[in-house]
This record gives sequence, structure tokens and C-alpha cells, in this order.
Amino acid sequence: MNLPTLTSADFFPMLPAIIMVVGACILLLSEVFLSAHSSRGYQAVLTAITAVIAGVVALKMVFEPAREVFLGFGALDPFSSFLTFVVCVALALATLTSAGFLRKRGAERGEFYALMLFATAGMSLLAISNELITLFVNLEVLSISTYALTSFLRRGTRPSEAGFKYFILGAFSSAVLLYGAALLYGATGTTHLTGMVLPLANAVRTNPALVYTGALLVAAGFAFKVAAVPFHMWTPDVYEGAPTPVTALMSAGVKAAAFAALVRVFVTVGPGLDPQLPLTLFSTLALLTMVAGNLLAIPQRNVKRMLAYSSIAHAGYLLLGVAALFATAPGEAFSLLGSTSLGTTATPQAVARAEALRGILFYLLAYTVTAVGAFGVVSVLERREDEERGTAWDLERFSGLAQRRPGWAFAMAAFMLSLAGIPPTVGFLGKLLIFRSAVDAGLIGLTIIAVLSSAAGVYYYLRVVVYMYMRPVPEGAHALERNWMTEFALVVSTVAVVVLGIAPGPVTEWLVQAGHLLGR
Repeated sequence: MNLPTLTSADFFPMLPAIIMVVGACILLLSEVFLSAHSSRGYQAVLTAITAVIAGVVALKMVFEPAREVFLGFGALDPFSSFLTFVVCVALALATLTSAGFLRKRGAERGEFYALMLFATAGMSLLAISNELITLFVNLEVLSISTYALTSFLRRGTRPSEAGFKYFILGAFSSAVLLYGAALLYGATGTTHLTGMVLPLANAVRTNPALVYTGALLVAAGFAFKVAAVPFHMWTPDVYEGAPTPVTALMSAGVKAAAFAALVRVFVTVGPGLDPQLPLTLFSTLALLTMVAGNLLAIPQRNVKRMLAYSSIAHAGYLLLGVAALFATAPGEAFSLLGSTSLGTTATPQAVARAEALRGILFYLLAYTVTAVGAFGVVSVLERREDEERGTAWDLERFSGLAQRRPGWAFAMAAFMLSLAGIPPTVGFLGKLLIFRSAVDAGLIGLTIIAVLSSAAGVYYYLRVVVYMYMRPVPEGAHALERNWMTEFALVVSTVAVVVLGIAPGPVTEWLVQAGHLLGR
């Protein structure tokens, strides 16, 4: 039996995930020596430090040359390295908001932070996966950890319902994705993405039904993970029932990792498919997701559910960027939701794709720092006694917040303006990059719909700001407890939202490197 030859270079892309797994093991081992009443304040700090170290390592990898590792099962490229950095940012911020949240509920345990580390390690490995079975295994590492985190607070019906619903629908979506991968394997004889292109082109001519069914099933599996319409049904209930710091990690980290895998799969195997298939598919998903997400968020008084529907809308904007990756050159004929003519002069398709890829990466970073911060404010306002009654996240919680905690109100206002895409926040710049790449790709009609749906979203974001600054403090309002870790996370998120919106600085340099996939 010949064993494969692996070197340290093969393990190098896995270094951020290895760091997180080691951190998780240390937390689990340390828990053995603690009693029920022991102080566990160090656990959140250790987890955040682990996330920072892994993020710094991932950021250094952005400048490494792209190459295949592990016999082609993985890929080290700037794209995957930057995505790992993004999920590490999400982990660090979500961890800092977790400490006070769990302590108030008497639920601070090492296994919570270990599960967060395991989930983020799965996100990192998912980003570098270059083979369908490897991708599926890493997706399950991520999913199983988030299933457990969702129902971590076992008291009450909401966490149990959210965890059960997420598990059942998540298992179904994973099965759909795996079945699609099996069909693609049957059509090509391989599960390696880079080795699938030529066999796929031949299979399209000989057995198109098998290829297209497999591609659609794989896309459907990813659409569930990114909460794209019509695969979004789980999102509001799971986001509401899960612990708020877990919701923050799910909304940012899981979404980023799923988009990384989706982009890698379809950009890599795209040359073997009819280019109209991914363009039509992602354009339609973008249209439905943007419009439905914003329309469903408008009537919500529950801020947590509003942010859940908001995350669906933002998935739609990201899908617009994905559609731009597959848009035909301007001037070519295409049907509804496709490319429209921009005249005789046009941006070369390769340049347009690179810009779209950079727009997706920047948007994921922008949404991460904004969404995690917004959920952080929600977590400090909610009270455990009100969660079962469903009033813990009502808009009234934000009434008069500017008088009670001016710093929290300013941070939440910055997050709402960023999610709405109002300058000079990072959310505005993120949407600008996505919309510009879509216009350069010729998706004029779809971009107009995106702008209009984004304008509709301004209403429900600014409504939160109105409650904070223009409503009086409710009678009998409870005192708001402060926690230095949560406030530190809010400061970091707020600074990132404002500074990255005004002066992106080094991030643009990173994006020039990160806007490249292996072999692209």
C-alpha cells in the first residue's frame, strides 16, 4: 500500500484551523479542573486571543502564492486566506460579547467556547476545500458545532425548537448537497474540482440532465447555508432561539464560509458548464432574496427577527456579486435578469470578475463587523426572564437608549446606518463595490432592483435609531449592566465600521491579493 507523501507545506494552509482546534482542546481540558462555581472569565479571553492569532496567520497567507495542497484536496490561495481572516474576526467579536451574556444566565462553560472554535475551524477548512467530499466533511464539522451552539441554553422551548429545526433542515440540505455531488461524480468520474472541468464539458454534451441536476442540487445545498430565498425558512426562528452571540457568529461567519465554498465550486467548475446556467441561477436567487428579505423585515418589531430577515437581504446583495462573476460580456444577448448592452466599450470580463470577487470579499468583511456589533447591542439589552415571552427583543427595549447608555446608542446607530448602506460607513462602501461590479458585468436591471430594495431597507434600520434617540425611557425600565468585554467588542466594531468606510486603507491592498482564486 503506497501512502501519499505529505510535507509541511501541505499543512500550512490548515495552520489557522489547527490553532483554533488546539485552543478548543485546551479549553475542554481546563474545564475538567474547574468546579461549578469556579471563575471562567479567562475562557472568553483565551478564545478571543486564539481567534486573533489565527486571524493574523491567515492574513499573512494572503500574500502566499496560490497552490494546491493535500494532493489537490485543498487549495491555498489569497481568496481562502482572506475568508479565514474574516471568520476569525467574527469569532473574536462574538466571543467577547458571549462572556457577559453567558455569565448573566449562569451558563458560562468551556464547551461553549470550544464549540465556537470548532465551528470556526470548520469554516476555515471549508474555505480551502478543493474537493467535494472534503468540502462536505468540513461543512459538517461547521454544521454540527453550530447545531449544538444553537440549543446550548437548554432551558426553555425556544432554544430547543431552534436547535431541532436547524438540525433537521440542515441535515436535509446537507443530504441535498451530497446527492448533487454524487451526481457530478457520476457524470465526471472525479470529485476534485480542478479535475472536473474537462469531464464536465464532455458530460454536458452526452448527459446534460445528470450534470445540471447535480449542479442545481449542490447550489440548493449552499443556498440553505447562506439563507437564500426560498431556502430561508429556518433563519428567523433559529436566529431568534439561539443565544445572541451564537446568532452573531452564524449570521457572519457561517455566511462567509458558505459563500466561499459556493464561489470556489462554481467558479472552478464553471468553464465546464453552460455559462447561462450559473448566471440565471444566481441572478434569480439574488432577485428573490433581496426583495423578500427586505419586505419581510419591514413589519418586524422584534429586532432580532428583523436582523434575521436583514441577513437574508444581505445574502441577496452578495448573490448579486456572485451573479456578476458569471455574467456574459456586455453586448451579448441574454434573457431576463441577464446582461444588457452597455455600448461598444466594455470592461474585459476577467477584470470584471476580479472586481466582483473583491466586492464580495469586502462586503463579507463589512457585514461581519457590522452584524456582530448589532447583535452585541441586542445581547446586552435582552433579559433572560423576557425571552420566553418573546419581549426580550422588542423595539421598546431601545426606547431612550441614548439617554441611558449614549455609547451603546451611538454604536447601534452606526451599525444600523452601515446595514442600510448610508455613507460614510463601511456598509455603503461594500454595497458600492458590489453594485459597481454588477453594473460593469452588465447586470443593469438587477442592480436597479438591488438599489430600490436597499432603499426600502432604510426604513426599518432607521426605525431603531428613532426609538433610541426620539422615544422616552420606558417606565420601570431595568438597569442595564455593563461588561468590559462586550463594550470592547462594540468599540472595535464601531471603529471598524466608521474607519473602513472613510479610509479602507490596507484592506484594499489585501483585496488586490485576495481577489484571486486558484487557477484564475
